[in-house]
Amino acid sequence: MKNKKYLPAAIIMYLNYFVHGVGCSVLGQATIKATLANAWGVEAMKITAISAALGLGRLIALPFAGPLSDKMGRKISTMVGSLSYAVYLLGLMFAFNAGTNGGYTIAYVCAVIGGIANSFLDTGIYPALGEIFTEAKGVATMGIKFAISVSQMFLAGFLGFCAAPIIVDGVQATFDLNGTAVALNNYNKLFIICGLAYAVLGVLIFFCKLPDGEVATEKKEGLIEGIKKANFTIESIAMIAIGFTCTGTFQLWLNCAQNYAVANAGWENPAIMQTYYSMACLAVLVGTAFLTKWIKDVRFIFVYPVICLATLIMVRLVPTQATLSIGAALIGGFASGGLLQIATAVCNTIFPQIKGTVTALVMIMSSLCNYTLLQMASGMTPAGVMTMNIVLTAVGVLLGLFVNLRYAKLVASAE
Repeated sequence: MKNKKYLPAAIIMYLNYFVHGVGCSVLGQATIKATLANAWGVEAMKITAISAALGLGRLIALPFAGPLSDKMGRKISTMVGSLSYAVYLLGLMFAFNAGTNGGYTIAYVCAVIGGIANSFLDTGIYPALGEIFTEAKGVATMGIKFAISVSQMFLAGFLGFCAAPIIVDGVQATFDLNGTAVALNNYNKLFIICGLAYAVLGVLIFFCKLPDGEVATEKKEGLIEGIKKANFTIESIAMIAIGFTCTGTFQLWLNCAQNYAVANAGWENPAIMQTYYSMACLAVLVGTAFLTKWIKDVRFIFVYPVICLATLIMVRLVPTQATLSIGAALIGGFASGGLLQIATAVCNTIFPQIKGTVTALVMIMSSLCNYTLLQMASGMTPAGVMTMNIVLTAVGVLLGLFVNLRYAKLVASAE
């Protein structure tokens, strides 16, 4: 980093994703689901539909968030993202307090706003960090994933710190997670802390300096124009589809695995799975960064899904605390440890003439996965979701194999 004046902005941007690590994972925690489900009078798996709304928000915003970031600047895009995310998190608190009087609907609307916020953060912060760390763009992007994983690793601790038991007539209220009696906790403190943190970060970024070239001067080709000019092949379609499958593998696990542990393994409080998941994600993230010096990126989009598929089958056939702990680590490492980013990088290598178009489509497919699959999962049993994840990941393995077999020819064609 040649210019130190941009360091405060970079720190604030990474802090945005540190808090995002909590925001994007909190609704997948079994204890949070139990709390919200009982407050809103719905089944725990129905909370997964709120997580799906985050994907819907991304789908709404992605087509125009990028162009607005180019036109208005990275600072404005980041501010909009931060402040919108504050609305999402603080909205969850109001939704919880509303209970059966519209609480679920309020949460759904706030989650859509959270998805829109995520799009603005991505389209503002990713390019901004690339413009700040011009000589280490890959490391700068990896730092985003690192910040998310660190906060997720400590999420179980955050939940314990912020939990406050609900007292009814002088007695702590007790409910159940699919049959297991547990104390119902009030996590308002978590929503308030994270929401206010985002509000503060949104204000602070306004006073930070960013590179002079943060607003593009040349006219950017829009997504629709790029699609019209693109000559799509079956290989490019396969790569775009991998954005859907690799996202689904870790999103279905992240949002439903703890409920599966409760229902099928009798694990009363499986929150520690999140820690195993995040620790492995950090380890594989660093390991992959070193391995890419000697191994082609395209190999990972086949090998990593194979590991995930074997893991999911193991957990489905032998659901115990031990296998679920191992499964959390393996899925966290090999599904969430940068696989989507690797798939995007492979797209840019294979199709250098339509980088922007293909990258945008991969991210749109990722968001479409978040919305459609989590919406489906909200009406299924945890075991059914695990089976769906096995089928989805198997499709991802086949797509990765196909792209690997065609890779040498594709690279030669691109050159």
